[in-house]
Amino acid sequence: MEKILENKIMALKKPENMQYEEAILELEQIVDHLEAGELPLEDALKQFERGISLARSNSQKLQKAQQQVSILMKNDAQSPVQEFSET
Repeated sequence: MEKILENKIMALKKPENMQYEEAILELEQIVDHLEAGELPLEDALKQFERGISLARSNSQKLQKAQQQVSILMKNDAQSPVQEFSET
C-alpha cells in the first residue's frame, strides 16, 4: 500500500521538476507494470505517456549535463575535448 501511495505522489510531479534519478526510478516502475501486462488498456496508455514524458525530460537533462561538461573541458586548456561515443 505504501508503494502505491508513493507512486501516486511521484506521478503528481512534472518530469522536468524531478531529479534525474527519481525519474529513472519511476520509469523503471512503469516499465515493470507495462511488462506485467496486467493493466487495463487505458491505464497502460496513461502509464506509457508518463514514461515517454519522463524519458524525454531525462534526455534533455543528460544533454544539458553533456553541454556543461563540454564547456568545462573547453575552458581547461590542459585537457583536450574528446567526443563521447557509445559502444
